[in-house]
Amino acid sequence: MDEQNVLLQAKDLSKVYGTVIRTKVLHELNFSISEGEFTSIIGYSGSGKSTLLNVLGALDQPTSGEIIFNGIEFGQMNEDELAIFRNENLGFIFQFHHLLPEFTALENVLIPTWIKAGKTHNKRIERAKELLDLVGLSKFINNKATNLSGGQQQRVAIARALINEPAILLGDEPTGNLDSESTEQVYALFREINKEFGTTLIIVTHNDHIAAKTDRVIELTDGRISRDYSNKDLSDDAAFEQVAPSYCKYCGRGHNNKIHQL
Repeated sequence: MDEQNVLLQAKDLSKVYGTVIRTKVLHELNFSISEGEFTSIIGYSGSGKSTLLNVLGALDQPTSGEIIFNGIEFGQMNEDELAIFRNENLGFIFQFHHLLPEFTALENVLIPTWIKAGKTHNKRIERAKELLDLVGLSKFINNKATNLSGGQQQRVAIARALINEPAILLGDEPTGNLDSESTEQVYALFREINKEFGTTLIIVTHNDHIAAKTDRVIELTDGRISRDYSNKDLSDDAAFEQVAPSYCKYCGRGHNNKIHQL
């Protein structure tokens, strides 16, 4: 890995929950994420995937260790500074879109700009419209969230995550609530965003088919990194075979279904 291109780095990262009964969820993790990398984090339920993503996204604090973004260590920031940092540098997409139902698609996309600047400039409105066009919703900008399908709502959430031009886009099961067709559409959007804007993507997923299409896979087992490998130079089939055998208990030879929700 080219150290000059490292954007996010975890050093001896651990997370423990509880005081009387202590449960260690993450165990001294060490890895780096480079600029423009499209990485998936996989593992069985309880392996620490979402906890790791929350810590990387400054939504939760590690018990020990460091998270360093562009040379700045998260632990040096107070809560207010972390909130500003998240809004300016990170975009979040979750399994459930968390749109405000009484707002239109355009208004939902603009919410992070209101938090950042307190008001919306015409330049930001035009940017929001461009992003809604990018995600294929230019005809629905005035639709309230309740008048959009699940897949459309998730695409609004993607546009919202991009409005402040984040360096990193983090997704926690972003396709987990979608059907297979919408899942493929969302993946295609992620790839387009990665290529067009150079945005770094880190997604937690149970979907082996999606993980196999990312450039890099970090696999967690009981809070430890059990495998960390690249898919970039592999065919689709070879990449899937690399992801599925040790991760998905349903992925035997001759199994035809390549999408598994564990």
